[in-house]
Amino acid sequence: MLPLSIRKWMAFGSGVGIEVGPADLTVSVVRMRPSGAQVLGVETIENFRGRPAAEWGRQYAEFLKKHRVGHVAAVVLVPRQEVIVRTVPFPGVKDAELAAAVNYQLDALHPYEEDDAVLAWARLDAVHVLVGVIRRQLFEQYQALFAEAGVKVASFTFSAAAIRSAIRLVDDPPGQLLSGQATADGFEVYGESEAKPVFSAVFDMAPERAYAFATAELRLPAETEPRDLGIGLSQAAAMASACPGLSLDANLLPEAQRRASSKLRYVPTAVLGVVLTGLCGAILLHKPYDEKVYREALVAELAATEPLSSRVGKLDVNIDKTRKRVALLDEFRRRTRADLDLVLELTNTFPPPAFLSGLDVARDNVTLTGEAEQAAPLLRVLDSSPRLAGSEFITPIGRLATSEVFRIRSQRESPSPAASAPEGAKGIVAAVKP
Repeated sequence: MLPLSIRKWMAFGSGVGIEVGPADLTVSVVRMRPSGAQVLGVETIENFRGRPAAEWGRQYAEFLKKHRVGHVAAVVLVPRQEVIVRTVPFPGVKDAELAAAVNYQLDALHPYEEDDAVLAWARLDAVHVLVGVIRRQLFEQYQALFAEAGVKVASFTFSAAAIRSAIRLVDDPPGQLLSGQATADGFEVYGESEAKPVFSAVFDMAPERAYAFATAELRLPAETEPRDLGIGLSQAAAMASACPGLSLDANLLPEAQRRASSKLRYVPTAVLGVVLTGLCGAILLHKPYDEKVYREALVAELAATEPLSSRVGKLDVNIDKTRKRVALLDEFRRRTRADLDLVLELTNTFPPPAFLSGLDVARDNVTLTGEAEQAAPLLRVLDSSPRLAGSEFITPIGRLATSEVFRIRSQRESPSPAASAPEGAKGIVAAVKP
């Protein structure tokens, strides 16, 4: 059993209890809170057996509506003298095998025919089981009567189960207990002791004699004083109705016909619905979320590698600049070679006594100034060179005593790779006439 501190915090709800008397019904509405039980109202429905069920059913419904508990299914206490109550020991029997064990001993617990008994039982502790048996004909009459009146019933039970449950909702289990109260059926005594976990009986005798008999049955000291429980039977049933999970499940009603009343029964369904909705939402949002995470990871990776990639780009730029510089240096080297080859060729083209007094070498042309015996044939000679073309006199030919002075400009051309360099040189004209 759970500790009292935990049970009190779990004792939360409203319940309806109905005590069936010889002529009247006593209906109680109780609100359970961790602070205790509060009786909201008590109603007596008179002569329910002699009145139309629909009539007293309306009275019952109005009473529940007044206290805003119309949705609550009641716990009904059948008359104690109509129920056989036994406390039976089942040592060593597991919970899974307990129902079969109780049914096996059922014939020894009542005097009725085999199919003429309705059974309810609940485990009290590791050994004892509380059993209640009612005649089927009586039970079916109560079922039909309450169904005709429109009363929602969660449980048909008996006073011993309701009292034991109610006591433990507000207090720790008593080591020993003796109590009694006058009912329409007689004087009902309820007790608990180490020798007998539950004792319940109705006596048609004076309370003193009833207590003496119960004390002997419970093996209590003779000086044990009876205790007033402070609650009626219908109120005990209402407390069991408010907290069914903390009460003994000694229910005569078949499970298929029980009516649930607590709104807490919707909590598991609501929780599962929320979980299902969350899972569906997670499935729908998984792909966008996964893509977002992937993008963020990709951006982070790009940010981490950006310095390296920028260095690679700078390296490419530097390599390109270096390549251009190397190409430029190669070009300068080739130009020097080409200039030297041109000077060598011109040296071979003007053998003595011809000479050049000036040579101006540019990238695309060359200007020659000098003297020769005959200057006119020089244009043809220069154009025959693979490095020169378009030779022309840029000044008229001048005449000296034995030679002609010329000034020629020729366009430079790149020599064919097949062209071979001149073999030797007679001299390079640097030259200048004083």
